[in-house]
Amino acid sequence: MKTIVKVALVAAGIFTFAQSHAQTQKDSSLDHKISKTAKKVGNKTANVAANGASLVVDKKYEGKSGPQGQTVYINEHSHYYYISKKGHRVYLKKSQLKDKPVS
Repeated sequence: MKTIVKVALVAAGIFTFAQSHAQTQKDSSLDHKISKTAKKVGNKTANVAANGASLVVDKKYEGKSGPQGQTVYINEHSHYYYISKKGHRVYLKKSQLKDKPVS
């Protein structure tokens, strides 16, 4: 009788382990997609917030643009910067500014 109970417990343990392992594999790929999307949404939100704050507080430099065509702002200390895709200020030297293309 003891042998039958032991075999039944081992079989139940193996079955439970197999089920839980299969579920974690599915969930980890879903978690990866969710975290990747959440990072994209967070970066875009930070970018929009930083651009909005810069428009209100600082002056926009009309004749120049950043290295990849970004909008350049001038703060109260006459420093030039643009907002990165992650919402960070990237400060530039005057020599790094490019002329805006004529539309």
